[in-house]
Amino acid sequence: MAFQIPFKFSGTASPSEAIAERTRPSKMMDYDQPLVWVVLILMLFGMVMVYSASIALPDSPKFSYLQGRHEYFLYRQAGFIAVSIAAAWFAFRIPVALWQRFAPMMFVGTLVLLVLVLVPGIGVSVNGARRWLSLKVFNLQPSEMMKIVVVLYAADFTVRKQQFMHKLTKGFMPMAFAVGVVGMLLLLEPDLGAFGVIVCIAMGILFLGGFNMIWFGGIGAILVLVFSSIIALSPFRRARMFAYLDPWEEGNALDKAYQLTHSLIAFGRGELAGVGLGNSVEKLHYLPEAHTDFIMAVIGEELGLAGVLVVLALFYWLVKRAFDIGRQAIALDQFFAGLAAKGIGIWLGVQTFINMGVNLGLLPTKGLTLPLMSYGGSGVLINCVGLAILLRIDYENRVLMRGGRT
Repeated sequence: MAFQIPFKFSGTASPSEAIAERTRPSKMMDYDQPLVWVVLILMLFGMVMVYSASIALPDSPKFSYLQGRHEYFLYRQAGFIAVSIAAAWFAFRIPVALWQRFAPMMFVGTLVLLVLVLVPGIGVSVNGARRWLSLKVFNLQPSEMMKIVVVLYAADFTVRKQQFMHKLTKGFMPMAFAVGVVGMLLLLEPDLGAFGVIVCIAMGILFLGGFNMIWFGGIGAILVLVFSSIIALSPFRRARMFAYLDPWEEGNALDKAYQLTHSLIAFGRGELAGVGLGNSVEKLHYLPEAHTDFIMAVIGEELGLAGVLVVLALFYWLVKRAFDIGRQAIALDQFFAGLAAKGIGIWLGVQTFINMGVNLGLLPTKGLTLPLMSYGGSGVLINCVGLAILLRIDYENRVLMRGGRT
């Protein structure tokens, strides 16, 4: 029994042309659109929460110079985002091969900036810490720059020293020395949180690059001992650790654990659905740094568990996507690009985990911002540049998969 399959086509196209049109593979996009949208959603949502968390700050004596300017931090954050997007566009235009070529020089240049931060009259001191360089418009934080630079430098080092990855002297010690110098400068600021993130980035990339597992485990144990010793030998860090272990003790709740207890109160008030956007009580001069390090606590209070889970899901997707891009690059024999993409995933994942852990009382209080969302120019700028490099790696993957050349 003969039958005819109907074809629907328009114009003067023949049935054979219609069949070819139907069987032609779909056009691959030139860039990862979902990645761009997730980053934009996080930044814009962060801007809304920065406005909500900072709206009462001009009423406090510390910010008396902003009297009546309740939108100050909103406008500043919007400006930071605009500049960061422009910088990200520029970073995206740079081929991955150039990032690899200049990674060692960028590392040395950022080390110089870390030294300048400690020079009196050049470095800017805030709350007893010297972490910023004044650029008049905003303060640049070299420790934030070092995070993305270490990603690129460690990826380049691992590719160059691939044949020595199973040897301690040539495969680990040079990187350990470089990270040790960075750590020494960061501890002088002091900025133990940034040092911890940088160590995790470097160790993670070495692990992914094939570093000897036995040596990796031993070095990991040594690092735990080193960080424990730093805390034990520093009176203020030791006091903060004891306060973290018993935050509700009266002396701790009014001193070293003050931020932690008020952060926990904020989450407790939020319950499942929150008290409503803009209705936080803890941001009214109870919770210090609500618009920076503890913005997640304000989200928890105003939007509840639902809001926290949405943010957590977005960051999970972002980190997973970074590893997927890295895996694809390695499959295409782009080893530096693959390690750099995974390094960016490690950076964002570790910093997000530490920030959320501190806000929830799972980790001792540490001054680390929530990527893309917390108030601050350096953080948002460097986050966007790092994600632009990730987007560039994905773009070059797509070019190679289409049979093109980068």
